[in-house]
Amino acid sequence: MPRRVIATVAALIATATTGLVVVLWWAGTAGLSGAELVTARFDALRTGLSIGVGGGGVFALYLAWRRQHATEIGLVQKERDQADVARAYELQRETAEHTRLHAERVAATTERDAEARRITDLYAKSVEQLGSDKAPIRHGGLYALERLAQDHPDNPALRQTVVNVLCAYLRAPFDLPGDPPDADADRGARDEHRERVQEREVRLTAQRILTAHLDYGNDAEHPVTTFWEDIDLDLTAAVLIDWSLSGCTLRNATFNRTTFIGDAFFIGVMATGEAWFSEATFTKFAYFDEVGFLDGIQLDGATIRYPLPKMLFDPSWPIGWIPSSDHAAIEGRDGTWHHFLKI
Repeated sequence: MPRRVIATVAALIATATTGLVVVLWWAGTAGLSGAELVTARFDALRTGLSIGVGGGGVFALYLAWRRQHATEIGLVQKERDQADVARAYELQRETAEHTRLHAERVAATTERDAEARRITDLYAKSVEQLGSDKAPIRHGGLYALERLAQDHPDNPALRQTVVNVLCAYLRAPFDLPGDPPDADADRGARDEHRERVQEREVRLTAQRILTAHLDYGNDAEHPVTTFWEDIDLDLTAAVLIDWSLSGCTLRNATFNRTTFIGDAFFIGVMATGEAWFSEATFTKFAYFDEVGFLDGIQLDGATIRYPLPKMLFDPSWPIGWIPSSDHAAIEGRDGTWHHFLKI
């Protein structure tokens, strides 16, 4: 309440009290004298002052109530203001957190996109190198693909894709270089022989890359860091030179119509799937000791060159298969061949 109003009310109470005392002083004591007059005037004074004091007390109580009410309203308003501030702070915090998370998602997405573009660019460049007519460039493409897959252990699909590319390269038609041409042979013949020799080295590199990353290592519980898990090989109709898958671990292997030049080693191979060798050709000895294909091995139509070393009839052949004891010529091939029999 404004001070002017308080002063006015106080003045009114004082004036009313004075007026009441005056009225009671004169009107209430009219006709009295002596002790009665003194008593009456004292009572009038007391009554007027009591009423004045009472009015002042009532007004003081009113002021106290107003002050208390204003204080309570102030406290309530303060609590509301604090709640508003808290809500505003919480909203600001949530907004900042949402902004931060959004920025992190955008940054992560940008980083993934940049990494995906980098992988795609490196992959495309490496594959393009494999199509070069220069052997060193093809070698570089093979090693670039290997490095790309090895550097991304959290991307098994990329590793399988790289393996698929290497397998596709080995499935491409290839003729062995044969004996070198005579010194007096024309330049074209010498160049062709040199190119075939170089291509043989490139293909041997591709083979080594494949088998190196299928080697689990000697610790049964912890594979080596270069091991690529759950890999499928599809070398259908490929020409493989001195092939060795020994000690490797993979999922499935397809060697249908594959030609194995030189000895082929499959010692200690472990696979969670199946191996297919339908119509495969082994031009020399083939080692299948301790092979573990969980879903079996298929050698339907596979052949091996005659004569068979006696040890080929050793029980180390894949369970359920053995080369035939007889041999015969096969159209389009030199020499005679044994077929594999299911027993």
